[in-house]
This record gives sequence, C-alpha cells and structure tokens, in this order.
Amino acid sequence: MKLGFVSAILPELSLEEVLKLASKLGYDCVEIMCWPEGKAERRYAGVTHINVNDFDKKKAVSILELCQKYKISISALGYYPNPLTPNLEEAKVYSDHIRKVIKAAAILEIDQMNTFVGRDWTKSVPDNWNRFLQTWQPIISFAEQHDVRIGIENCPMIFSYDEWPGGKNLATTPTIWRKMFEDIPSDHFGLNYDPSHMIWQHMDYLLPIKHFSEKLFHIHAKDVRIDYDRLNEVGIMAPPNEWHTPKLPGMGDVSWGKFFSILTDTGFDGSVSVEVEDRAYEGSLEKRKDSLRQSLYYLRQFIPKKDN
Repeated sequence: MKLGFVSAILPELSLEEVLKLASKLGYDCVEIMCWPEGKAERRYAGVTHINVNDFDKKKAVSILELCQKYKISISALGYYPNPLTPNLEEAKVYSDHIRKVIKAAAILEIDQMNTFVGRDWTKSVPDNWNRFLQTWQPIISFAEQHDVRIGIENCPMIFSYDEWPGGKNLATTPTIWRKMFEDIPSDHFGLNYDPSHMIWQHMDYLLPIKHFSEKLFHIHAKDVRIDYDRLNEVGIMAPPNEWHTPKLPGMGDVSWGKFFSILTDTGFDGSVSVEVEDRAYEGSLEKRKDSLRQSLYYLRQFIPKKDN
C-alpha cells in the first residue's frame, strides 16, 4: 500500500509545492485535484493543481519530471462534481470535464481517476436510474478505451440544505453499488471508498471491504465523530452537519486497526489518501500542513514507509 493525501486541502500551493511538501513530510503519493479553473461552488471544490484543458504529452512529461524530482507518485486524478444535476447544460459541462480528466490520466499513464456519479437530489434513487445509465455507460466506455479506472466516492453529498433531501451522489450504499456494477459491468468501474461516510449513515463500515474487495480501487482516509447529544436534540432527519464532524484519522469513530486488518486480508495494495476536512485545522496553511503531518504519523503504523 501507498500512503498519500488529497491535494484539495492546499489550494494556494502550486503542483510543485504540493509534491515538495508531500516529499518533505514523508508521503508516498498525492491524489491531484483537476477542477476547471474558476470559483469553487462548495468547500473543498474548485481546486486545480493540474489543468486538464488542452492537456498533452508535453505537459505530462513536465509533471512526471516533478514527480520523479520529489519521488512522489500520483495516486489518482480527482474531480468531484454532480453530473446528474437537473440542470442539463451544467451536467454536460461536468460530464465533458470528467472525460478530460480521464484522458489526462491516460496521457500521464495513471490508471485512476476519482469522482462522484451525481444525483438529482429532488428525485428518488429509482427515478434517477435512467439518467445514471445514460450518463455513465458512455463515460465508463470512454474510460475503458483509455484504460483508466474510475473510483466513485461513497459520499452522499447531503450536508447542506441545498443538497436536501436526496443528496447529490447516488453511490451511497452496498445495495446501490451492487446495482451500479450489475447494470454497468466493467473492470474499470469501482469505488474510492471512504469509511467515514458509512459511520454517519449508521452502517457497518467494515463489511463493504469484504463484500466489494474487487471494487476497491482507491481509499480515502477520513474519520468522523458523531455528537450523540446533538443528534438527540435535532434527530436523524436534520442535515448531518448538525450532528457530525469530519476529523483526522484516529480522532473519530473509525477503528483504523480493524479497518486495515480487514483491508490487508483482501490483498489491497493500492493507495490510501488522507482527506482533510477537519475544521479544527482549517484556520491557516500551517495548521493544514500540521493536519497532514499528524495524519501521516498516525497512519504509518498501518502503512509502513517502503525503502526507496
């Protein structure tokens, strides 16, 4: 396994500065954000460390030289929009950019990109399904042609009132994953699995490691703490930000020892990427660097550093 982090937490740094920091701290890899340049529409979005517009081999060579210089690999290219939004014009922009990210990953000879499948949050899961198939069957076919795997993060995207009531990502439960993979059977279609999202959904976060071991393409290491006193006040139907808090690994309710015990049993040898969304560390760049340093220190007990 390789230990990395998601570059979204460092929006003010250049790609070279991100890779240099990763090397200095002792990480193995980084998941690089590839949003279109412009204003972010939500927290942790809109970060562009690689601009995939008009991406070509010359740009790829420059990036790979930086990776070699700092001895840091790219675990995946990341872009997390909502390609099933009811605004069809907006949805097309998202789907088109997903294809650009896939193509850039292929040019870089990286076999992984991570994203959301999206959802029309005003409709039920069954009522989203035709749109899901119409959108994702051709995207997965495109990924197969370029030999790039797509890892879907299992975040429900239902944290704020504008994401209410259904959330902006369908891929939230084992039942839905099974149907996704049955209806679009492909070795290039899998999960970017984050155990923290299962915890606040009050689901077992260990079982999916066993049941979907062949679909675990990439892992996000994020923890979460549920405030049960607050939950007892507002109830389960309140937006989750009312009663849960994302935390650094080891500071929440995930048992990382059990998590890695089962993950290693499956033979997983891919990348585990720290995703920092802990508000306690967001106050400054130095605090965010500290969050990466602390997460690395904690997770190295499960993912020891390989000799160069």
